Amino acid sequence: MNKKSTEKESFALARENYILLIIGFAIIVLGFILMIGGKSEDPTIFNEEEIFSFRRITLAPIVVLAGFIFEIWAIMKKPKSDSK
Repeated sequence: MNKKSTEKESFALARENYILLIIGFAIIVLGFILMIGGKSEDPTIFNEEEIFSFRRITLAPIVVLAGFIFEIWAIMKKPKSDSK
């Protein structure tokens, strides 16, 4: 018998992993969305509080980093095996 025909072909990751990857991607996108903004209507005015706010300098990079860590975990997570 051919070994290929007796084994069930499957993807490298399970459906659960792909769902977790989508969630991680959404977390990363949220972090980049938190970084946008700070544009001034007048180019001669520099608003330091707007550009160097807590949201853009601290919170957004932490959210992006958390999203990347979540992505790594989603790839490495072992799917639950169906033992029927």
